[in-house]
Amino acid sequence: MIDAIQLLFVIGILGSAILAGWRLSPYIVRVFARAPGRLDRVLNPIENGIYRVTGVNPGHRMGWKEYFFAALLVNIVQMAIAFIILTYQKILPLNPQHFPGISWSLALNTVVSFATNTNLQHYNGEYVLSYFSQMSAIQFLQFTSAATGICVAIAFTRGLTSGSKDMGNFYVDFVRSITRILIPLCLVASVVLVWLGIPQTISGYVSATTVEGLVNGASEIIRIGPVASLVSIMQLGTNGGGYYGANSANPFQNPSPATDIFEIFLMLLLPTTLCFVYGQVLGKKRETRPLLWGAYLLFAIDLVIGLIPNTVLGAGIETRFGGFFSAFWTVVTTAVTTGSVNSSLGGMHALTILAAFMGMLIQSTPGGKGVGLMYMVMYIIITVFIVGLMSGRTPEYLGIKITSRDVKLVMIAFLIHPIVILIPTLLAFATGAAAAIGVGTNASGFTQIFYEFTSAAANNGSDFLGASANTVFFNVATAVVMFLGRYAPIGILVALSGSMIGRKRGDEVGLKTDSPIFTVVLVASILILVVLTFFPFLALGPILSYFQGA
Repeated sequence: MIDAIQLLFVIGILGSAILAGWRLSPYIVRVFARAPGRLDRVLNPIENGIYRVTGVNPGHRMGWKEYFFAALLVNIVQMAIAFIILTYQKILPLNPQHFPGISWSLALNTVVSFATNTNLQHYNGEYVLSYFSQMSAIQFLQFTSAATGICVAIAFTRGLTSGSKDMGNFYVDFVRSITRILIPLCLVASVVLVWLGIPQTISGYVSATTVEGLVNGASEIIRIGPVASLVSIMQLGTNGGGYYGANSANPFQNPSPATDIFEIFLMLLLPTTLCFVYGQVLGKKRETRPLLWGAYLLFAIDLVIGLIPNTVLGAGIETRFGGFFSAFWTVVTTAVTTGSVNSSLGGMHALTILAAFMGMLIQSTPGGKGVGLMYMVMYIIITVFIVGLMSGRTPEYLGIKITSRDVKLVMIAFLIHPIVILIPTLLAFATGAAAAIGVGTNASGFTQIFYEFTSAAANNGSDFLGASANTVFFNVATAVVMFLGRYAPIGILVALSGSMIGRKRGDEVGLKTDSPIFTVVLVASILILVVLTFFPFLALGPILSYFQGA
């Protein structure tokens, strides 16, 4: 049963994330407004040097098409660089373990995974990747994918801002988000993680004699490396891909309850912060309310479902952190689309897995940093349209008339995920790809495959299959799903925002979107949309598993 102390932990972690996000948000707003700051003396020369070398004109302003395609181009170029590093790591430096290059399909899957902020891993990093690959490919893409998510959210918000004439400059936003937000935050987080016992070294693996080895002479390889720095960006950037195949279930990556709590806080920080940033960039702080209230109300519903096995059924799993903190982590990591795990999903109760599905299918509880904000605004526009139809009023948001084109765009953005999730899920069984890796056709097996593609489409990355999915089918199929699941909705929603630049805005206040009543209607609309779309598949998977006692 959940006790008062555990409840206090939940309130304390969530409250700390909200408070820290509120305090951090004005700084992020100043970063993207290019307001003078204390770091200018150090960072301005560095950033200006980057602009000169890359030929970027920082004064150039972009429309939505140029902004989106600049982001897409930068991400594709980074994938190509990382692909070369992974396939040729054998001849590259910092490879004391002499690992060979990885296969083309695994390299393709990995670079798309990390560039799209998914971090789905069909490999065990400690056995496959060199230090150079971990730092220059994996951590590099974790920074750039996180920066991309933040940038497109800021550009999306600018398009909705009254008086805005453009979306900004992607290259400038991208550089500033890394130099002024992600690197400073990760530096602080890395120091804390090292202090809490997570290793940070490039001195090579260590051979140690265990207690058992004193008797039989056997030794054990201690696989350590630049772990703390990777953990900081993987959690802060809602990336989720770990140094180890076991992710944060590995004691070197998450050694104690203190690191467990701190990593949960890091996951929640930036998605929560950007809810506050949204209202401040708009110049209407009250518009933060439906995003923040709606996100955390949905999160609370997920958390209640996820903790039912502990609170009502008295069930749990045997883990280092106990059933409560394992279920709590699982709900958080799927609510913010991070995808890291602190225990095996295969040992989770079916209701906890159902809660994880809900977080990934909704993607706004509060979702990944940046993209979660965009999805919540998408849901707001859908809700405003539905309420407008029911009341006989022309739907409006932020004083802007919502047109039929706007509704078509948001519905296309919403429907992309059912398509890219359900088709490959069925293909995995129809082609025998699932059976080839030992996954059955029962409820448990369907849950595993459905979860794989849901996680890929939601850019979450947690999964049941792990390295067993290192086949050409799953590597290529999930790469396609991750790419479409990331860039197609972003492109559509940026186009939606761009179309609102210069659009006439009314002074009359229509539907109040900053009220508690609207938040309740918003949450109800989201749940109805998601349940109607995915219920048959959830019924065949985790719900059936629950009733079968699987």
